[in-house]
Amino acid sequence: MEKLAKREEQIMRVLWQLEKAFVKEIIAEMPEPKPHYNTISTIIRILEDKGYVAHKSFGTTHQYYPIIQKKDEYQKTEVSNVLKTYFSDSPSKMMLHFAKEDKISEEELKEIMEMIKKRKS
Repeated sequence: MEKLAKREEQIMRVLWQLEKAFVKEIIAEMPEPKPHYNTISTIIRILEDKGYVAHKSFGTTHQYYPIIQKKDEYQKTEVSNVLKTYFSDSPSKMMLHFAKEDKISEEELKEIMEMIKKRKS
């Protein structure tokens, strides 16, 4: 699965939320300043080329929908890439990083420990 650029990912989030949409509907969900119609149309075609999006034609207009149906699928791949690239494919190194940077709460750590204990049982 190819990594998405920031704007591509933003559009995919909108499509995951809406499930299917025309370019105008995608633009309506984007934050200000709203991107130009042609910009979104071009990015959607790139997403089609990458295999993330397909479309259904209605005359001269297209309704787009995600082929990668779940944000979770993309998220899983991206987290795996971050893990490999920055943490030597070690989840514990990643968790230590978050703990050292104070990016994870004690409550979250307890939740993680409980999940690990349940998995071992």
